[in-house]
Amino acid sequence: MDGHPAERRGRWAPRFLIALVLVAVAAAGFAIVFRTLLAEAVRAVAGVTNTVDAIAAAAWWWRLAFPVLGAFADGLWSLLIARREGGGVSDVMEAVALGRGQLSVVVTLVKSAASWCAIVCGGSLGREGPLIQFGGTAGHAIGVRIGIAAEDRRVLVAAGTAAGFAAAYNTPLAAVAFVLEVVAGLAVVETVVPTLVATVIATALTRAAVGPGPLYGMRAFVLTGAGELLSYAGVAVLAGLGAFAFTRLVAVGERVFHRAWLRAPWRQALGGLGAGLVVVFVPAVAGNGYEPLDRVLDGALPLDAIAALLVAKCLATSSSVGSGSPGGVFTPTLLIGGCSGYLFGSALGAAGLDVGPPGGYALVGMAAAIAAATHAPLMAAVLAFELSGDYAVVLPLVLATALATALARSLHPDSIYTAELRARGVSWNLTIEGHDAPRDPAAPT
Repeated sequence: MDGHPAERRGRWAPRFLIALVLVAVAAAGFAIVFRTLLAEAVRAVAGVTNTVDAIAAAAWWWRLAFPVLGAFADGLWSLLIARREGGGVSDVMEAVALGRGQLSVVVTLVKSAASWCAIVCGGSLGREGPLIQFGGTAGHAIGVRIGIAAEDRRVLVAAGTAAGFAAAYNTPLAAVAFVLEVVAGLAVVETVVPTLVATVIATALTRAAVGPGPLYGMRAFVLTGAGELLSYAGVAVLAGLGAFAFTRLVAVGERVFHRAWLRAPWRQALGGLGAGLVVVFVPAVAGNGYEPLDRVLDGALPLDAIAALLVAKCLATSSSVGSGSPGGVFTPTLLIGGCSGYLFGSALGAAGLDVGPPGGYALVGMAAAIAAATHAPLMAAVLAFELSGDYAVVLPLVLATALATALARSLHPDSIYTAELRARGVSWNLTIEGHDAPRDPAAPT
């Protein structure tokens, strides 16, 4: 007990504060460079500002070839780190909760380059994965370089992870919730305060570079009455089941592509071919899903196009991610939930029920899908609110994320992240008392 006050004072020593600022700046800087290079590459080649428009304007054979070429380049990058592990969100979770994990700057940068190649060529991947992973890795690397104690480095890793998340989505509060619910699994002041500081710095820098305001623009959906909460509960069930089915489909894709005789870069190229075949018919599935999701929220797509986008995004992302292309499934999951919610809201309106606009159901569906995939209801609700700036749907967001998480946990105990840990033999069980000792399989029993 005598050592605790000294440890807490040490966390606010000048050296730690300098490290915290450097981590936040590094995470924001990497996010700005990554996003800028994506946009500039697409503009230089196609004269447009995003991958979806570039792919849509290309001939069908280019729609097929680009994802294959990007995935093949991605596979070549992966050969550079074939004998090294690390670089994923699950590794960041290990580093924070267990004080260990393979957080290598080289591995993270190589995986980020591979992910960039796949995304810019139309692979169905989220760009948030490299940004979150780099933030956590920067926390570890800077902590080691400056000489921060091991326990305090865990806090820097958490803060860097939140900074990367905030830089990816312009959502500082959701970033903190992501670290507390997903990465750390518990809330303690020693982690919360540095994480808040890091997200403020990273968000401010990112907004200065790429613009302020909610990522999907200000929304103004309405809740017609308390009775409509029952309809939003239906969205929670539909989007929750959809997200669960999507994560299972990705797992199936991993089993299909990971064969002993199918090695990099051919495995990734084959996954790119699968994604390309989908992109030929539904160009909107290219990239992470931001552009079509924005149009879904605006109600700018016909219902048949939204239904096709929902199915196509599941198939293309499963092919890209399942074949080993490094990238996130976070934004693709948001798109899947948004499409599900919009279709559900439209069906209620067509049935003559007095409900709000379908876009509100899309927003709630986004949150419910992410909650089901990550088992993080608070983060999902705050994320959707910050992405849209719409206070009117706060109650539906909270209800839907709670129900979707409960449903997903009843179907499978692991989230998309804890499943990776459990596959490596690391248990990750949380109780009301906190961590049930996420166990290191190498530790003596």
